[in-house]
Amino acid sequence: MSASTPLSHWHQVGPAIRLESLYGDRIEPCFVDRPRSLHQMLEQAAARDPDRCALVCGDERLSYAQLLAAVAELAAGMAAVGVKAGERVAMLLGNRIEFVVTLFAAARLGAIAVPLSTREQTPGLTYMLKHCGAMLLVHEADLAPVLPQPSDLPVLRHRWQVGAGPLAASSSAYADQGRAGQQAPVTEVHEQDTAVILYTSGTTGRPKGAMLTHLGIVHSSMHFALAMELGPQDATVAAVPLSHVTGLVALTTTFVYCAGKMVIMPAFKAADYLRIAGSERITHSLMVPAMYKLCLLDPSFAQYDLSAWRIGAYGGAPMPVATIVELAEKVPELVLMNCYGATETTSPATVMPPGQTRAHNDTVGQSLHCVDMRVMDDEGRELPPGALGEIWIKGPMVVRGYWDNPEATQANITAGYWHSGDLGTIDAQGYVRVMDRKKDMINRGGFKIYTIEVENALYEHASVQECAVVAKPCPVLGERVHAFVSLKPGHAESAQLPAEFKAHCAARLSDYKVPESYTVLTTPLPRNANGKLLKREMREQALGLSPVLESRP
Repeated sequence: MSASTPLSHWHQVGPAIRLESLYGDRIEPCFVDRPRSLHQMLEQAAARDPDRCALVCGDERLSYAQLLAAVAELAAGMAAVGVKAGERVAMLLGNRIEFVVTLFAAARLGAIAVPLSTREQTPGLTYMLKHCGAMLLVHEADLAPVLPQPSDLPVLRHRWQVGAGPLAASSSAYADQGRAGQQAPVTEVHEQDTAVILYTSGTTGRPKGAMLTHLGIVHSSMHFALAMELGPQDATVAAVPLSHVTGLVALTTTFVYCAGKMVIMPAFKAADYLRIAGSERITHSLMVPAMYKLCLLDPSFAQYDLSAWRIGAYGGAPMPVATIVELAEKVPELVLMNCYGATETTSPATVMPPGQTRAHNDTVGQSLHCVDMRVMDDEGRELPPGALGEIWIKGPMVVRGYWDNPEATQANITAGYWHSGDLGTIDAQGYVRVMDRKKDMINRGGFKIYTIEVENALYEHASVQECAVVAKPCPVLGERVHAFVSLKPGHAESAQLPAEFKAHCAARLSDYKVPESYTVLTTPLPRNANGKLLKREMREQALGLSPVLESRP
């Protein structure tokens, strides 16, 4: 680190670190003592305490020994259909135990897991499955209608269906795939090999496949465990999607590394969350601030013993001061810790040091043990403490690049530093502030939405001459998606158009990306003298919308 980049709290505590050569041309600080793969993390947890509860979902409970056995049996079934090291195994699964088993079964074989959002629609699924070349898809039964046709994906040779419901014509039952009593041999992998591909939207509108390595996932899991002092005595609730980097790494792999307990919620409901937190003696949570607020608003909050709850991690949006105060009153032992990261950083880059949330609530904490963060200007020059620029992030957990997309890798990663696209500052004490987004992105309750992707979908509608998508402030989710649409000549404005646009987008986009309100115009959208759309002016206009032009869920 240069003299202008202050050491954070996290750089001064923790286990031994050494510099290592990674990914060809990068030199990164790495933990000396670490697991070497996802499979080794699970194997070590099972050896540590085989009878300890690993997973809970509804009435189903698995110990670490049972989880390891289930993984070995499913891996044997995968191997029987040709899954081997380097093959891609796509996972269109919701929050359920099968998600975790499939993830680690792929890792046991050295295959690459490709979790996909259950909110994705057919066009996006077709692109991602084709792009990554998946040969096996494990999918939810109720999502069979949105799956691409077999003729569109000749490389996808096998589909395994999970859950109740009629078996899709091209799928086999997941329950029949495991080989009872068999154990697929463990494939030795290099820790710099890709373990997971996570698709993240980009400014081109085409998703990019971020390549998360075994090494990166291990380091991020260790970062969380060290920062929050997590161990086998801890228990968490997975109330965010497991297919998202937060659910995948911050919860699933972190708690396997710790040999702790993870309770899986298929969907977040505040009353259910509170009931589980009390009955399972939950010690840890990681949610967006809106989820904490919904828990506080629930009338059953005071009914449950939440005294074991000691870590309340959050990310995706600032925690309102009123929520911080109310949580401190109702759960006095709860330590709130803001986290900041991205898919490309395999989740955490910063975490708030314990006890500092109220004093530094306008920041996302400080950079973690093996993380190097800089604030750079548009010419790629480092700025001094307190100066505003783009945040660049470096470390062993930064992805090696994007799958089959060297151009995107080169454009977004420089000498191991990932260009976050976020504008921010790092002060003299090492606290990181995220001020704005350099990229045109909307943050809806922690879900990041690139406006170009939504605009591309709207442009496919026959009535749309031009459009612009902006963020509309929301007191619960932070931001919602609003669209300005200028109609083609001859297309009349009507009260039905917003609903029509919404249905059009819903068939092409994940549900959280679909605009919820619209401004429909027969005149051109506002532009400056250079022809650039005036999105700031449109955002201000969106605050005073006419009710007839709004379409809410």
